[in-house]
Amino acid sequence: MRHVWALVLFTVFPAASFAADFRVTSPTMKEQGVIGNEHVYSGFGCSGRNVSPELRWEQAPKDTKSFAVTVYDPDAPTGSGWWHWVIFNIPPSVTSLPVGAGKSDSSSAPQGSVQSMTDFGQQGYGGPCPPQGDKPHRYIFTVYALKVDQLPLKKEASGAMVGFYLNQSALEKVSLTATYGR
Repeated sequence: MRHVWALVLFTVFPAASFAADFRVTSPTMKEQGVIGNEHVYSGFGCSGRNVSPELRWEQAPKDTKSFAVTVYDPDAPTGSGWWHWVIFNIPPSVTSLPVGAGKSDSSSAPQGSVQSMTDFGQQGYGGPCPPQGDKPHRYIFTVYALKVDQLPLKKEASGAMVGFYLNQSALEKVSLTATYGR
């Protein structure tokens, strides 16, 4: 009987109506992989290059009006995690961020996008730098497909404030999680 229902579903709802899933990938990081030194913070005792990784996304919902990307460490010993990168108001025609898009001067970020405050106290990408001897931390790179053209926030907005607006405006979100420890 289940096979009959499956046949009915595919007859009534052709395969073309089942779109591929929204997804994010990176050529320099793999899901559950270890983050390389190029993307590690330079400071707080870490000696990485602090270059944001390339991110690519595809199959966003058709009604997407803008995108946002965040990098969040839920394992930071703060009681509230750590925001490593917050960039929003990315135009809907953009489906990737190149290596280095997180420069604090926004020179490599998509035109019209906003990079707001990280927990390092500055705009732009701030790479992993967990405490020495702590277990490896998870770094969650999330792409949000948004139902609004722009978030009504300025570059001084905190990661938590942006996160509030993102969750209110998200059509869908996808994440890639990688780790780093020292």
